[in-house]
Amino acid sequence: MTIVRYEIIAKVVELGSFTETAETLNMTQSAVSHAVASLESEWGVSLLIRDRKKGITLTELGQKILPHLREILKRVEIINQEIAFTNNLEAGIIRIGTFASASSCLLPKLLAKFQKKHPKIEFKFYEGTYEEITEWLSSGIIDIGFVVKGKSNPDFDLVPLIRDNMVVAFHPEHRFLDKETVNMEDLVKESFIMPTGMYQSYVEELFEEAQLKPSILFEVHDCTTIANMVQEGLGVTIGPELFLKTQQNIKVSKLNINNSREVALACHSIANASPAVKEFLHVAKDVFH
Repeated sequence: MTIVRYEIIAKVVELGSFTETAETLNMTQSAVSHAVASLESEWGVSLLIRDRKKGITLTELGQKILPHLREILKRVEIINQEIAFTNNLEAGIIRIGTFASASSCLLPKLLAKFQKKHPKIEFKFYEGTYEEITEWLSSGIIDIGFVVKGKSNPDFDLVPLIRDNMVVAFHPEHRFLDKETVNMEDLVKESFIMPTGMYQSYVEELFEEAQLKPSILFEVHDCTTIANMVQEGLGVTIGPELFLKTQQNIKVSKLNINNSREVALACHSIANASPAVKEFLHVAKDVFH
């Protein structure tokens, strides 16, 4: 019963709502509220602050205790998986943090191979920025995260997947169509769509290395919106090949200056990971190497 209450509190904090927690865990809202209240009463402390304007937040003590509750839940999950695997049964869930291009281009191939071998393992996905994925890994919300080498916690264990080159993207009727490689100098004359999201630093590094400044017409955060703008002929952009080459009605070319990001899977410790997570990382190595 105590473990269930730990799970309920962790879920309430994650979702920020008693109602959503009840729906997710297939419980009544009163049962969720009672579970939290009974644990607080048993310990004689307050863990959550309920505020109509700010919603549900952790008390100072709650912030200290939550990581330990998540670690206990993780250990219970590992115990259950070890028992199941020993009995040739499969059980468990893998929580994965991912960013947009990894979700669309890397994850499907990985899941397809993994689920052929392990159809009973469940998955839960969290999509966010590099920073959010690193935070989710650090706080125990996820088991594995797609990260970019050099932009996550150096203490994480990494399984390198691919090197993703920065390329220029343009409309199919653009003058760059016949160019296999586009010079950075040629981009200065173009209406440029500057990404303000996760790969902005790579774009800025390219222009700095070329000692040039782009003619920025738009600054856009969402990568799908950027792709749609390029499709409409509103300008050219620079971004990761992994994502841009999958977009319809967009053409891409290499740049005369190379810049790339190395995408990897990260976890706290491969040695201490659950059997399901270890197997997922093993499959990842097979798929991408």
